Amino acid sequence: MSTIITDTAKTAHNGIFPSNEVMLDLNDLKKVYPTPKGDYVVLEHLNLQIKKEEFVTIIGHSGCGKTTMLSMIAGLNPISGGNISVLGKHIKGPGPDRGVIFQAPSLMPWMTALQNVLLGVNQVFPHATKNQRNDIAKYYLQKVGLEDAFNKRASDLSQGMQQRVGIARAFAIKPKVLLLDEPFGMLDSLTRGELQDILIEIWNKEKITAVMITHDVDEAIFLADRVVMMTSGPRAKIGDVLDIDFERPRTRKAVLEHDDYYKYRKHLIDFLEH
Repeated sequence: MSTIITDTAKTAHNGIFPSNEVMLDLNDLKKVYPTPKGDYVVLEHLNLQIKKEEFVTIIGHSGCGKTTMLSMIAGLNPISGGNISVLGKHIKGPGPDRGVIFQAPSLMPWMTALQNVLLGVNQVFPHATKNQRNDIAKYYLQKVGLEDAFNKRASDLSQGMQQRVGIARAFAIKPKVLLLDEPFGMLDSLTRGELQDILIEIWNKEKITAVMITHDVDEAIFLADRVVMMTSGPRAKIGDVLDIDFERPRTRKAVLEHDDYYKYRKHLIDFLEH
């Protein structure tokens, strides 16, 4: 295995924040779309700081601007007001410091699983040797359980396997921030659970700051250090933030049996119902 790949596993943290360093800062964020009837304000006065190595889930009703916010963080959607910074540097567009896992994997269907992952790896590590870049791509495909599918075309993979490639592709570029836009929303419950476990297993080792949108309350609790709840739009903003004080690494069984699990769940459901 190439020396460019390192095991970044660290001692599991018992608190909410594994680091005091702010990785991602959303400052007075605003998004406006012009319409024939006037400006439509999707987001307004949205403020959020996410710390290094923190996993944050975002939950809220459909249409409240969650995906809009994530696309702005990714640099794919221009900011109407305020600013977004990664480690204090304002973002001005897409960049390799932010990896994105979409709801649909968005793979090149004529390319193999390996070639799809290499697209990003080749861009981010241009000075690595070809063997090193291949090793990186293969390493993360193995991590998501696709060691036997390196040379299978994306079009020949199931939806769940395609999303595994998407996860491998995002981690392989070694981003500072991982952005996930309902990555398991189109999958059946069994596949969804399997990929949640794969995601958190890799994340436990990589400890990349992660921001994930979900409509699933249980998924939000299982994965997160904090759950951010957004108000309904227009002019959506952060309505509440819930700290999830479960130790890491965590298992689904341990979460479900924890004394605070149903308290957390009720808090989220009560917010969404009011």
